[in-house]
Amino acid sequence: MNTQDLYDGWSLTAVAGPVPAELAGVRVRAHVPGTSHTALLAEGLIPDPYLDRNEDVLAWMRRTDWAYERELDLAAAADDERVDLVLEGVDTVATITFDGHELGRTANQHRSYRYDVRALLRPDTQRLRVLLHSAIVHAEAEADRLGPRPLAYQQPFNMVRKMACSFGWDWGPDLQTAGLWKPARIERWRTARLASVRSLVTVDADGTGRVRVHADLERSGLPDADVPVTVRARVLSADVTVIVPAGEQAAVVDLEVPHAPLWWPVGHGPQPLPELTVSLGTAGDAEPLDTWTRRIGFRTVEVDTTPDDDGTPFTFRINGRPIFVKGANWIPDDHLLTRLTRERLAHRLDQAVEANLNLLRVWGGGIYESEDFYELCDERGLLVWQDFLLACAAYPEEQPIWDELEAEARENVARLTPHPALVLWNGGNENLWGFMDWGWQEELQGRTWGFRYATELLKGVVAELDPTRPYADGSPYSPGFALDAVHPNDPDHGTHHEWEVWNRVDYTVYRDDVPRFCSEFGFQGPPTWSTLTRAVHADDGGPLTKDDPTFLLHQKADDGNGKLDRGLAPHLGVPEDFTDWHWATQLNQARAVTFAVEHYRSWWPRTAGAIVWQLNDCWPVTSWAAIDGDERPKPLWHALKHAYAPRLLTVQPRDGREMLAVVNDTAGIWQGTVHLSRRLLDGTTLAEVELGLAVGAWSVGLFALPDEVGTPEDPAGEALVVRLGDVQVVHTWAEDVDLRLDPDPLTATVTPVEDGYRVDVTARSLARSVTLHVDRLDPDATVDRALVDIPGGETASFHVRTSARVDPAGLTRAPVLRSANDVVVPRDPQLVAGAERDLESSR
Repeated sequence: MNTQDLYDGWSLTAVAGPVPAELAGVRVRAHVPGTSHTALLAEGLIPDPYLDRNEDVLAWMRRTDWAYERELDLAAAADDERVDLVLEGVDTVATITFDGHELGRTANQHRSYRYDVRALLRPDTQRLRVLLHSAIVHAEAEADRLGPRPLAYQQPFNMVRKMACSFGWDWGPDLQTAGLWKPARIERWRTARLASVRSLVTVDADGTGRVRVHADLERSGLPDADVPVTVRARVLSADVTVIVPAGEQAAVVDLEVPHAPLWWPVGHGPQPLPELTVSLGTAGDAEPLDTWTRRIGFRTVEVDTTPDDDGTPFTFRINGRPIFVKGANWIPDDHLLTRLTRERLAHRLDQAVEANLNLLRVWGGGIYESEDFYELCDERGLLVWQDFLLACAAYPEEQPIWDELEAEARENVARLTPHPALVLWNGGNENLWGFMDWGWQEELQGRTWGFRYATELLKGVVAELDPTRPYADGSPYSPGFALDAVHPNDPDHGTHHEWEVWNRVDYTVYRDDVPRFCSEFGFQGPPTWSTLTRAVHADDGGPLTKDDPTFLLHQKADDGNGKLDRGLAPHLGVPEDFTDWHWATQLNQARAVTFAVEHYRSWWPRTAGAIVWQLNDCWPVTSWAAIDGDERPKPLWHALKHAYAPRLLTVQPRDGREMLAVVNDTAGIWQGTVHLSRRLLDGTTLAEVELGLAVGAWSVGLFALPDEVGTPEDPAGEALVVRLGDVQVVHTWAEDVDLRLDPDPLTATVTPVEDGYRVDVTARSLARSVTLHVDRLDPDATVDRALVDIPGGETASFHVRTSARVDPAGLTRAPVLRSANDVVVPRDPQLVAGAERDLESSR
């Protein structure tokens, strides 16, 4: 196998559509992988689409056709040689020609393409052309042909196999990229090649690891090439070769590894990744015809959906151990996909692990991620829940869409089988729910909508190609029930999405349900200040406001700011000043998600997982993300780090009284003496109790609060401080807006340290959610923790890492040093009344 990478030498030209006069006919240098956006950006011919209102400025690109072209100087093929053009990814609707000969047409971003060009080679230079047609024009034509189908947004993204969020989402821009988004190359080969390799890993009860290697071959089709070949597979001590007779296209090789080293999720054990090598050869040849190598992991996975007294669980078991999923949903980390690097992905996944996550759900409106992503998850023990790419829409089951979806599913299931991190295939996002609740049935009038994709096609592909992993029909999803028998979003059965909170009701409603597994929930907040002010500038050149048209272009949610204000009112009030409002909305986002996660974790094992919407952003925007589009952690990230900590203390209601939930997500017993102290806000102790307790591994213990510390005499002026070892929680009996908080309770001192500064913050009175917004002094600075409640009279230390010289005094005051105390405003009766009405109607 000899390959020639086709990275450079390309030109890009806009050939049709509403092209600006200054770009009409202009030939631009391009690279592959790349898109029209990245090529024009590199040449300085378009503005950055992520800045200000440039998304609208570049709307013309959505309906433009583009031509990628380059010359090839390919030597003639030898008599026994095959020559292929390989395009790993075409975005999306294209006609491919080679010296004017049409090789093929594409309409699917999520699969690869291979063309035999051997017969087209000639002594002089050849010309390769990829004509990319507007995806939205294609999708609109398909909608006209098949009849429209309901979907969450206006543009028919469900009519073309392209990244759905390329057409915009409630957190993402509408750019509709076009290009060759994965590598292109020429492959020269003889006799046969490995067309696909699937490695199916299981572990016996006695610890014996088994690898079944399925190798699908492509033979060259040339004279005298249909000969017997060998397939050899090796991992650790196992080494087996099988012979594939002439004329046959597939082989199965079984490997057995005694005492196989087990791969575990992060927090549960190590992640050994032995190398599996598969080689294809012929008798007498010293060098293999083709070789495939991946790292694999020995582990078992199942999802327990056996009905019980509470409904239908959805509990992951890895190597037989039930796992509480501490997860987040994952979207493409840059809307311009070809800019993603292994280094950027590694940074993001390190941030996920540091926030104590153990699972990422690759959401169905994005992409099947790169090999880099899954390899990095394997290394870190980050479990991966993989959606098939269907999201928030009714999808036609007619041709050619059916065959396109099957082709992409088969290719990507086979591709991803080696990765131990991958633990679930999921049939799509919110499509079953949409059919039931979003008015689709009346609109569809009997037309197809994708039910057979979820229940037949995709389920069948997984059963055939990857029977080692479980499959779910969708998310949300009630396993084992027909749609008209049990609602797919019933919290008592399977997976549940909680979106009444954020859209309609206050976050305290999270406690009204105890879902078996919550695979989506979340709350919005703006990006960090540095990210916001880099990317968003007021239309009039003055200070930003939340109502500025440019700010609102980077707030995609329907009535997003209104929901932010209504969410603030019962807890902090709604600040008028934009800087205060920015901090308050970030804080409320962090608190809302913390409230949900602590509730869910306190109900383990009845509730078996929580997957926050969402970990990451793809551009600078107000969104549900914990890490913004410039890769900076928002306060929510720190909240996840706390709420998903291996050991957690939280006060939760049970049967009409408050209980201390002691959550132990570790392999050892958590035991010790818990100190409970009811205090005035200034730190004066009113009552204190010590209790000895022990909570087993991977367990939750519930302990009643003694009356002397659990019942306040003055709810607006008291707090409960609970400590067990080095874990602390401060519990109040009133919202911050109702507490008699000192608006200016903090003093701080700064000490230089080797990699930055230590900031010691002392509270004269209870200081809520103390946070250092260090990016305001240095955009590259980080801080080790945030959202820290400091009881009156106590001190907390923060480690600020920065290589910049900053004014230490800036770390001791606003807008860097903030707390909830300094943004609390009196209740807005109108907003509070509206929130209370929403709350009552929801119940």
